[in-house]
Amino acid sequence: MKALMVSADSLLHAEVAAQGSARMPGLQLVATRQGLREAVERPLAELPELAIVDASAVTAGEAELVERLCKLYPATSVLLLTREPPPELLIRAMRAGIREVLQLPLVHSAFHEALGRIELAAGCGQLRNGKVLAFISCKGGSGATFLSTNFAYALAALADKKVLLIDLHGQFGDATLYVSDQKPAMTLSDICAQISRMDGAFLESCLVHVASNFGVLAAADDPQHTVDMKPEHMDTILRVARQHYDYIVLDVGRQIDAISLRALDQADAIHPVLQLALPDIRDGRRLLDIFRSLGYAAERIRLIVNRYEKGGKLRLTDLEQALGADVMHTVPNDYLSATDSVNQGIPVLQLSRSSAVARSLGELVELVTARRAPESKGLFDRLFGRHEAE
Repeated sequence: MKALMVSADSLLHAEVAAQGSARMPGLQLVATRQGLREAVERPLAELPELAIVDASAVTAGEAELVERLCKLYPATSVLLLTREPPPELLIRAMRAGIREVLQLPLVHSAFHEALGRIELAAGCGQLRNGKVLAFISCKGGSGATFLSTNFAYALAALADKKVLLIDLHGQFGDATLYVSDQKPAMTLSDICAQISRMDGAFLESCLVHVASNFGVLAAADDPQHTVDMKPEHMDTILRVARQHYDYIVLDVGRQIDAISLRALDQADAIHPVLQLALPDIRDGRRLLDIFRSLGYAAERIRLIVNRYEKGGKLRLTDLEQALGADVMHTVPNDYLSATDSVNQGIPVLQLSRSSAVARSLGELVELVTARRAPESKGLFDRLFGRHEAE
């Protein structure tokens, strides 16, 4: 969002610029004016989306400049910053339609919340109706975290979707390490402890941003803090997330507790991840029995077989018969590419886009988003394929 900053305070300007650049998408200060009179007398050629006005030094006699500024930029949202505004200024601001007034010194959380409201009102952050996709391990070591994190990145990169991944591992959650080397500033338990602040801007500020349209909400890093997390917190988080993201990918782990169960209840699709081996099939059958006892519809359960190799003694049909469910997708056993990705903390699509596992993730994106047209090349091939002549 492009903004005009009206202030003679260089420290405030720097503070606003720093806070704005930390947002996703970022707030860009494209022009500066020293005061309201200069802002009115020197209009910008290109209308800004937002005007941030420091009204601390505005006198009662200059209050009418606020209305003039709003008339000059009728489609521009205005955020008024002030210390002790004269009553005349607030009256003029209300008449001009200004609804966002923040007290100085600037409280960063209040600033981000105000920007979130402005983005929504201006249509910059239109409400979405996001889908929730849960990945859950049938057996330890199945690769569910690798698939959920890399699939979420692929959704953002290949389908140009705004994607959030939530790490629901009760303890020792490490989903962020699969796609980033950043240390999370906030975790799921931190958000639950401040659930009353939950809105789109607050949620966005708590993420590890892997890409401009993909962020990860890290798992609780202290098992003691998980006791403060309640199932109703998950209701609030997912409700807000659906409004601001196209897809919310849940890395559930293997343990089903009150928190993960509430998340699974709300998932549009649940992807049990397993390998083609007897122990996985045995545990997979137990997991699917739990889902059936919970009344989950069969069409919501979509199996993914990881590290699949053709020609083994067990066949996909054997697995489907044993579990009473169809396999939605298979991911090939591409050990080297997957291991390199995990060890470097870089999404496999970014590290080795032509690898078998990256192509399989592209195909899974097509299945989930239904973007592929029968008469056209696949999404992955269109983006990354090579011409035969090359």
